[in-house]
Amino acid sequence: MPPDTPPAANPRIAIVGYGRMGRAVDAIAAEHGCEVVARLDVEDNRDGAGIDSPALDGAEVAIEFSLADAVATNVTRLAARGIDVVVGTTGWDERVAEVRRATEAAGIGVVHAANFSLGVNLFTALVERAAALFASRDDFGAWIHEAHHAAKRDAPSGTALALEAAMRGAGYAASIDVASTRAGKMPGTHTAGFDGAFDTITLTHTARDRATFARGALEAARWVRGRRGWFTMRDVLGID
Repeated sequence: MPPDTPPAANPRIAIVGYGRMGRAVDAIAAEHGCEVVARLDVEDNRDGAGIDSPALDGAEVAIEFSLADAVATNVTRLAARGIDVVVGTTGWDERVAEVRRATEAAGIGVVHAANFSLGVNLFTALVERAAALFASRDDFGAWIHEAHHAAKRDAPSGTALALEAAMRGAGYAASIDVASTRAGKMPGTHTAGFDGAFDTITLTHTARDRATFARGALEAARWVRGRRGWFTMRDVLGID
């Protein structure tokens, strides 16, 4: 399906992983034109068993916000059922290539992103451009700092790693110091900075509410319905 195909109207959604993010998606799904037809959590989806159940018979797209060690099983089983997937779980990078092969063989569409905030993805494009401008300036040093709630397990965050990769992809070859903070209840803050002898340049994105991630995941679910291939939020937003 061509990339300018309009989003599917009222896709039927299965939420796989009903923690903070799963509940945030559920809370705003209807107002974003999505119908939630199934909700799976740890208790009813051990080893992916819930995905094979009749509960998902009507689902067209699954939004996956489970635990890192469950993603590969979940997405592979969803692919076998022909259900398109939006994957927001982080911390499973070592299995991405394996899962991608399975989804491509099944002919489904997948949007995989470390962060579904529309603002973060636009922010990443800005950081990428800044890195390209600073790539030839050895009189400036670069860093990334991210801060999240105390319960977040992976550090650095998937978004911080994505920012670092974007900077490398833009040609920034010098050292990039990456640091993390885990405290309190904060949804997430990411800063990319460049420091020289006389001045400092920083770019910061601060999430005020998890609804920003839920909204992006639902936009991705509407966009990916009926597509085939492995996509990112850059594809969803049309960022070159």
